[in-house]
Amino acid sequence: MATPHIGAERGAIAEKILLPGDPLRAQFIAQNYLQDATPFNTIRNMLGFTGTYRGEPVSVMGTGMGMPSLSIYAHELIHEFGVQKLIRVGSAGAMTEALNLYDIVLAQGASTDSRIAYQFGLNGTYSALASWELLRAAYDAAQAQGKDVKVGGLFSSDVFYNPLNVSENHWQRWAHMGLLAVEMEAYALYAEAAAAGVDALAIVTISDSLVTGKETTPEEREKSFGAMMEIALAI
Repeated sequence: MATPHIGAERGAIAEKILLPGDPLRAQFIAQNYLQDATPFNTIRNMLGFTGTYRGEPVSVMGTGMGMPSLSIYAHELIHEFGVQKLIRVGSAGAMTEALNLYDIVLAQGASTDSRIAYQFGLNGTYSALASWELLRAAYDAAQAQGKDVKVGGLFSSDVFYNPLNVSENHWQRWAHMGLLAVEMEAYALYAEAAAAGVDALAIVTISDSLVTGKETTPEEREKSFGAMMEIALAI
């Protein structure tokens, strides 16, 4: 049964799904990594596909930018379509000199400046953590594929631009606390999954660096993050 945001029939979405922010990246993954991929969603142009990878069913769908958008899709995928494993495959900005462009981070956990966890009625600060099962599997897959990955924390921010230049380098405080990179979705994904008792993991590729100022192009972010996809699909 379709939801307001996902026009799929029940059973059209696999129990495992890859979630890039960009719907065109979802299309790229479906066309280049999945066999017999068929579309299940075009509402709001948030493209979604289901196919197989090495004989196993897997879906891929865009989520848009930011935690509110991600939360809508994750909630519907889990509660209406029975998805059990949600793997974000996205981009992030490095907050440490130890990360270079195209490096891969497996997000052990995420911190945030958002109040997205307020919806769960908690009387404290929620620590958003990855599924250990998926995290361990992703690390093992990376090792088997000969890929170097970093494991650590992400900062999921509600803000992309800072027009008032208030605390312009506030990210440095998060980096000082040991976080590796900044993005905008992982914390919400982990919270939604934890509340529903399902598994989630964020795997991100470094697309730019707040330390050096280096950055990739939009086309490179859409099509050149193959190493990350291969780890996610191997889990």
